[in-house]
Amino acid sequence: MFARLKDDIQSVFDRDPAARSWFEVILNYPGLHAILFHRLSHRLWGWNLKVLARWVSQLARWFTGIEIHPGAKVGRRFFIDHGMGVVIGETAEIGDDVTVYQGVTLGGTSWSKGKRHPTLENGVIVGAGAKVLGPFNVGKNARIGSNAVVTKEVPEGATVVGIPGRIVRQHGEKVTLFNDQQKEMAQKIGFDAYGGAEMPDITAHAIKALLDHVQAQDARINNMCGALQKMDKSFKPNEAPEINCDDFASIEEADQS
Repeated sequence: MFARLKDDIQSVFDRDPAARSWFEVILNYPGLHAILFHRLSHRLWGWNLKVLARWVSQLARWFTGIEIHPGAKVGRRFFIDHGMGVVIGETAEIGDDVTVYQGVTLGGTSWSKGKRHPTLENGVIVGAGAKVLGPFNVGKNARIGSNAVVTKEVPEGATVVGIPGRIVRQHGEKVTLFNDQQKEMAQKIGFDAYGGAEMPDITAHAIKALLDHVQAQDARINNMCGALQKMDKSFKPNEAPEINCDDFASIEEADQS
């Protein structure tokens, strides 16, 4: 018991540079308080004292603003930073050395009984405001970005951002959203899917769909023009107008003014 408490306190020092002393951590960290309450409520839940277990978890919610269902399984050195608004469902499973920030929900997407909440494997970090919803695994050392909404499995070492959540990195390597031809077109019109700080643009998927459509239309028109030229040697297709980057610059300047 005391060994686990020592691990919990040390995990705060390892992941929060604002922590200065053990006394401060024990008094002022609601994430630690919520975990201690959960240890008691989870044990009561295992003893089939379900109502008492729920009452203890409700007390923890009142005192800390963190709601952890007593049926949830939590590993060692689980760190909840700030904590307010964190919700962890009944069938959620959390591995060792996991970190979650304020406003995180580990929730379900159905009312059916059985496994309906996510499993976070060892070393996962879930950013502030993120929602991880459904009975799937978030792989070891994965990262969920702030305010992301994740509804499907996340592989080991991946970084997921956006709504809906999508993988932008895996094992430290950037995952590209566009192929080379789409990327060239996107750069021509000044579109950056990830912004300057590696954060996703909320219109990234819509822009990708448009680029897919434009690319498919160009291919079809080229095929048609080729067929017409075989039928009529005098046929000359009109050249498509090129995109002028200055037009986009002038629009941007007008918006800023």
